[in-house]
Amino acid sequence: MLSVAQSGDAGEENYELLEDDEEDTFQPQKGNVVFACALDGWGFGISDFAEMYVSKLGASSAALQRALWGPRYYIAKTKMIVGKKAIGNTSKARPMFVQLILEPIWSVYQATLEGDRGLLEKVIKSFNLSVPPRELQNKDPKAVLQSVMSRWLPLSDTMLSMVVKCIPDPATAQSLRLARLLPKRETFENGEMSDVLAEAELARKSIEACDSSTLAPCVAFVSKMFAVPTKMLPRGEILNNPTDDGDSGECFLAFARIFSGVLFAGQRVFVLSALYDPVKVESNQKHVQAANLQSLYLMMGQGLKPVPYAKAGNIVAIRGLGQHILKSATLSSTLNSWPFSSMVFQVAPTLKVAIEPSDPADMGALMKGLRLLNRADPFVEVTVSARGEHVLAAAGEVHLERCVKDLKERFAKVALEVSPPLVSYKETIEGDITTNPLENLKLFFGGNSEYVEKTTQNGRCVVRVHVFKLPTPLTKLLDESSELLGDIIGGKSGQALKSLETSRGSIVEDENPIEALKKRMMDAIESEFSSSDTESEKLRTFWKDLFKRIWALGPRQVGPNILFTPDSGKSVEASVLIKGSPYVSDKLGFCNIDNNNNNNNGLNESSDETLLREEAESLESSVLSGFQVATSAGPLCDEPMWGLAFIVEAFVSPPPTDDNSSTTTATHHHHHPEQYGVFTGQVMTAVKEACRTAVLQRKPRLVEAMYFCELNTPTEYLGSMYAVLARRRARVLKEEMQEGSPLFTVHAYVPVAESFGFPDELRRWTSGAASALLVLSHWETLLEDPFFVPRTEEEIEEHGDGSSMLQNTSRKLIDAVRRRKGLPVEEKVVQHATKQRTLARKV
Repeated sequence: MLSVAQSGDAGEENYELLEDDEEDTFQPQKGNVVFACALDGWGFGISDFAEMYVSKLGASSAALQRALWGPRYYIAKTKMIVGKKAIGNTSKARPMFVQLILEPIWSVYQATLEGDRGLLEKVIKSFNLSVPPRELQNKDPKAVLQSVMSRWLPLSDTMLSMVVKCIPDPATAQSLRLARLLPKRETFENGEMSDVLAEAELARKSIEACDSSTLAPCVAFVSKMFAVPTKMLPRGEILNNPTDDGDSGECFLAFARIFSGVLFAGQRVFVLSALYDPVKVESNQKHVQAANLQSLYLMMGQGLKPVPYAKAGNIVAIRGLGQHILKSATLSSTLNSWPFSSMVFQVAPTLKVAIEPSDPADMGALMKGLRLLNRADPFVEVTVSARGEHVLAAAGEVHLERCVKDLKERFAKVALEVSPPLVSYKETIEGDITTNPLENLKLFFGGNSEYVEKTTQNGRCVVRVHVFKLPTPLTKLLDESSELLGDIIGGKSGQALKSLETSRGSIVEDENPIEALKKRMMDAIESEFSSSDTESEKLRTFWKDLFKRIWALGPRQVGPNILFTPDSGKSVEASVLIKGSPYVSDKLGFCNIDNNNNNNNGLNESSDETLLREEAESLESSVLSGFQVATSAGPLCDEPMWGLAFIVEAFVSPPPTDDNSSTTTATHHHHHPEQYGVFTGQVMTAVKEACRTAVLQRKPRLVEAMYFCELNTPTEYLGSMYAVLARRRARVLKEEMQEGSPLFTVHAYVPVAESFGFPDELRRWTSGAASALLVLSHWETLLEDPFFVPRTEEEIEEHGDGSSMLQNTSRKLIDAVRRRKGLPVEEKVVQHATKQRTLARKV
């Protein structure tokens, strides 16, 4: 028998105490790691060799499995397994993994590739392999190697055994996944709905138990639809079965997993969307459809095997749902069942292109093809932009290339024109680089800073706009919490809690999402002004007061731009200020609107002043609309604004009149049509133009998305790699050499606009030796002024008068976006004009 010697090191000996706090920890001795070579068709786990050596070494399989990985050594004389401390000379000692696993594999490779038949037959006899002599006599050593290794360590058996061992079976897995797939709903039970809720609970318990009996309600989930050419269907399935999409030649099958009951071919089921509620059947007719299942298939590689029925736990392809499901849905044999949660992807499609047919007459075929592609690919997104372009969003360049190929060859079958990638930008202003930011904020909110003034066409409303830049941590927080803010501002507290748990795993589940977001906003301000001096303390206090004046966020009500309410103490003669209300501050718990509005009751106002004040209150929505439009399309290239704070002071004056009578004024005010259009529209336009002009006057800057790039390259290709990074405007963060290898690891930031084709260029310049990993990191402001003109003596000396100066990067990007959107671009049509010379020869 084999014995294990005690080395005195409890940490080395006790394998049960290894880091096992996470279920997905990869450790070979656990059996969840396979060493494989797909080229030669072999693979093994530690347990495979442990079973081989049980009879030879006389040890238990569990003991060998623990010893075959790590610093364990086998001493043949004493038949003992010892640790590193029990070995006197470790330089010549070989760990058991090398001695008992790697060396036999190396010997097979050596014997096969060098043509040593004697050694090869010895290895075959040692491991009791049955290899046909005909395959051993093959003149190609690679074929002989594959024949021996695939019979000794078959890759398919190794992979299947690991799947069976490590992945739980459906009956065990469903009880663990049910909380995420089918979360419990809060319902108010009454007498009429008790039967419905009881049947829904029965379906839930059947799903949890993976009940495969015919009496259990049948529930399945369709995770995606995939297209299969009609000719790929089994024989006999094509006849008398028209395709789902007419003459497209494609048949859409549903990729589904059965969670309970039995699914039969020809069965009538209900297709439930994620918004279906069994308690409100009458109001949810649009969320449920009835469908007949034409055929069921087991997917065996690329083949489809028809089956009459399938039980719970199986994954099947279903035909007959092409007209009922777009992306995903729940199938149920009863209406009284809760639907599964919709599919959630870890990333979103970021690569967008505009697509159009080469021949405009093929637009109908393209639209049909886009509909088919949108149904066939669960990750692709097809939208129509504001300019009427058909925009295709994919996960990356390879995914986009595949989608375009499918459109050309399978779905649309027309020639296509694909635009360069559509890159999103944002617009902001340069921050104030001053020594006293507190005084600047006080001037700003006191109305003494620079402002832009616009007047409506009828002259009745004067709009003044102040703008300044928000602290960067607060901007990033608002940008990352857009979904949570939308749920909070929209009053969906339950969804807000769910969004908070999804986006921030570190937050306690019982924590109020509103209080959590409020705390994170205060933490963002404190991180920006983290010093302990008096100035920073005053700034933090000042921002706490500002958070009580948040009127709106933009764009789309949840963006990273803030509209603050104006100072109510300011006034203009014979005019009323549109005060607004801190609506968002109230929703976030910074203040209470009711308490703020109690002090203004208007008891001492005349009738004209009351009418004017009521009109000013009715124009608050116009100010908000103007702010939303302005922040959604900035002045540089109609891209959304980012990290800006606005104060809009709109003063409304009474309409001009020739008669001094107040009655005539009121009548004129309410019944005379506006000469310049609706007054609310004039106010909205004035606010929008004032906000855009204010941004232009405060040194506007372009903001671009950045990838975090991790590159691995050998030493000899470092120069080529840095040359590629320099051409892509990358910023290198650090470089370090990996210990024990000749590779360098380089971290850098690469602009998203420069990332297209980056991996291909990197492989081309480094002969395939370098690899890159790109992950979307953050938004970064371009420091270059797009409207730079030399003014100082040093600038004029360096750049001249600016007439012959090349455009900087920021201006090039802005002009490219403006050309794509059809906006005017300032550029010279003729760069170098010379007088035309006559070719005529005088006699």
